[in-house]
Amino acid sequence: MNSAFSELRKFVQKRAPIERCELCSAALLAEHQHLMEPKTRQLVCACDPCAILFSDQQSSRYKRVPRQIRSLPNFHLTDDQWDQLMIPISMAFFFHSSPEAKIVSLYPSPAGATESLLKLEAWQGIVRANPLLSTMEADVEALLVYRICEPHEYYILPIDECYKLVGLIRAKWRGLSGGAEVWKDVQAFFESVKRRATIVLEEQSHA
Repeated sequence: MNSAFSELRKFVQKRAPIERCELCSAALLAEHQHLMEPKTRQLVCACDPCAILFSDQQSSRYKRVPRQIRSLPNFHLTDDQWDQLMIPISMAFFFHSSPEAKIVSLYPSPAGATESLLKLEAWQGIVRANPLLSTMEADVEALLVYRICEPHEYYILPIDECYKLVGLIRAKWRGLSGGAEVWKDVQAFFESVKRRATIVLEEQSHA
């Protein structure tokens, strides 16, 4: 009998802790919604009822992160424009921060999300060539640029996806080059994004 209880105790101890809504403490599924606190750039895990409460409350502390992913195969970004953005790697994301009233440029690194100085003129030129960027919802949607592959990939997507990529690279990076495992996982991440994306074939303006 003691042996049976001992085995049961081991089973209970090994169970993964249940993730809970950070607002009401309800249990969450592995795939759940997020809220963004724009002032701190912190993501909050939320259940569906709590997330819905913040769907249209633009003046509240939190903003609901949308779920739509848009793939932009017609996106126009020249090598010269990319160089003007001064991103040290071929992967970054951009979003409008309402508290700071500016476009924020971040790229994944072994240390986490690293902010890069962004020239406003360079960004404005990209928006003129790609008007769809003006539809991004501030704080909770981002342009994700992936120029490691050919052809290059561009997405407007929920900002929690960008931080998921940041967390993946931070957790898996090994040595100077990152190691084979991290790049395999990065590729799998973008394959997942591509599968879930809606293709938007917007004509670009090159003025």
